[in-house]
Amino acid sequence: MNTLLLIEDDALLGAGLRDFLADEGYRCLWLRQADAVAAQWHCADLVILDRALPDGDSLRHLPGWLALKALPVIVLTARVEVSDRVAGLEAGARDYLSKPFAHAELLARIRAQLRQLGDGSLRLGALCLFPARRQADWQGREVALTHTEFELLALLARMAGRVMSREELLNQVWGYDSFPSTRTVDTHILQLRQKLPGIAIETVRGVGYRLERP
Repeated sequence: MNTLLLIEDDALLGAGLRDFLADEGYRCLWLRQADAVAAQWHCADLVILDRALPDGDSLRHLPGWLALKALPVIVLTARVEVSDRVAGLEAGARDYLSKPFAHAELLARIRAQLRQLGDGSLRLGALCLFPARRQADWQGREVALTHTEFELLALLARMAGRVMSREELLNQVWGYDSFPSTRTVDTHILQLRQKLPGIAIETVRGVGYRLERP
């Protein structure tokens, strides 16, 4: 059973979604405030995030939560401008659903995100990753990567479109128990660029790296 983390402060909407998702066979954890999210983040397989929380725009918290664990996030919002959708995607969300919405559409989007997790594959343009067998295909051919190169590339791919700081990359790829220098990240990025010519890993000066969406 997949666990969904629902972050929604509206009592009526939140209760309705929790009950609907439970009826569809999901375990649904419902939170109404941002300060309770970090403690439950690791329990989830997917996050449904209301953008307007009592303490403001939830997108300002999203990069920090994703640094704890990379998860697919579907943002719910009453905002309909293109710039708002772009802001959600750049913060690390995978999908964006405008209020009001049909429960059936949300369910379809949840299933689509979980299917991608379920088959283990991740596809971004010419890049295909198969974590179960640690295989990376670039422009139709398999590329030999080390364990660390694969983990780094997979993390950038899961978070495509969002800038990942060197500290985030070090924490999630190398782990808190190891202490490589920040140049370690730069060296591995260079190796990925050499092995996957033309891959759009952008250097964000003074911050880190971003894998561009195709």
